[in-house]
Amino acid sequence: MTRGQARAGWFLLTPALLHSTIFITVPTFAAIFLSLTNYDFGGDWEWIGIDNYVELFRDAAFLKAFTNTVVYAVVVVPVAMALALTVALGLNQKIRGLAIFRTAFYIPTVTATVAVATVWLWIYNPGSGLANGFLGLFGFGPSQWLTSPDTALPSIITVGIWQGLGAKMIIYLAALQGVSTELVEAATLDGANRWQVFRHVTWPSIAPAQFFVLITSIVGTFQVYDLVYVMTQGGPGGATNVLVFDIYQHAFQGLRLGYASAETVIMILLISAFIALGAKLQGAGKK
Repeated sequence: MTRGQARAGWFLLTPALLHSTIFITVPTFAAIFLSLTNYDFGGDWEWIGIDNYVELFRDAAFLKAFTNTVVYAVVVVPVAMALALTVALGLNQKIRGLAIFRTAFYIPTVTATVAVATVWLWIYNPGSGLANGFLGLFGFGPSQWLTSPDTALPSIITVGIWQGLGAKMIIYLAALQGVSTELVEAATLDGANRWQVFRHVTWPSIAPAQFFVLITSIVGTFQVYDLVYVMTQGGPGGATNVLVFDIYQHAFQGLRLGYASAETVIMILLISAFIALGAKLQGAGKK
């Protein structure tokens, strides 16, 4: 590589580097610094070290939000990825009305979350909602869905899976269309059945897309906020409180920016740990 090519490369990278510095690196270090203070908006601040972190892990509301967020991510990420891949495999076939099906699955992704949440509020309505009407067809009694601590979080999880399905499906579909037909035909001629073709040809071929979907899914699930804000406000009794909503409450309602920053740092570490685990599992799956 010549010096001119290197300069051209850095020049092309400049917008991305500026974006990362201004909107990721600087806010991250600011959050770390503020997490070690008792700063609130417009008031004085004092260096308090790790006191915010000590208080966090004694705070039952934070621990509940932490647990809810982990449960949400652990369920939504694998289930949504598996469903999206299944749908993509189906839509990768030559069937009539393919464009209509693809559009239908993708619509929830481009629909505003507030609109999605509003529709699902009607679906979960205990008196006239579609969900209880569907249960009634099979002889089951009505459920309280969003007002019961036992069903509120699973109800939010269901909406999260449904809303994110389209984006994952599109990525998988693009990856599947890039799988070498020659390799598939060669494996078929060698006597491989459909499962063997998928396991030994298709699955390794879509590994980069799989990893991309995994990482974006992890980040997206840990940042869930809109659904909770519109549908439950973290209730009932904190059953659907998640980290981002808890951060919002402490930062903009309680005006405890230092405490909220400590929660943000914990969330960053949690996301990093899940990404590292996902990368390790992805690497193990290639062996």
